Amino acid sequence: MSDVTRAPRTKDLGSASIQCPMLTSTNYTVWSMRMKVLLRAHEMLDTIETGLDDQKKNDDAIALLFQSVPETLILLVGEQVALKEIWNAMDSRHLGADCVREARLQTLMTEFDRLKMDDNDTVDDFAGKISGLSSKTTSLGENI
Repeated sequence: MSDVTRAPRTKDLGSASIQCPMLTSTNYTVWSMRMKVLLRAHEMLDTIETGLDDQKKNDDAIALLFQSVPETLILLVGEQVALKEIWNAMDSRHLGADCVREARLQTLMTEFDRLKMDDNDTVDDFAGKISGLSSKTTSLGENI
């Protein structure tokens, strides 16, 4: 007998293993993208997008979601029974109201307008800065 230790927050998917990303106070956008891919891989993304009324899929998706969020957030959304409601509550909590989103977009656009290549930057460094700003604005619904 051998002891096999598995990483926490791991879900078996056939021969592959998919690890649930952990939500932090600063990674919501990337976390939500990763979770959507994970839910799509498990054929559960429709529970968020359409509010599909399949209790088994809904419960499985919530179980995956709860593996990847801190306990304090579970306590805030744990009473809701539909994944779509939980997802929307988390989305509004992390992205905020439209006015907050607009303020973030304005800040990013100002940062983009002021962006210039420093003398010690490589082309890759500068391209990374542009790409990072572009990704952040895209996640807020605006393309540069």
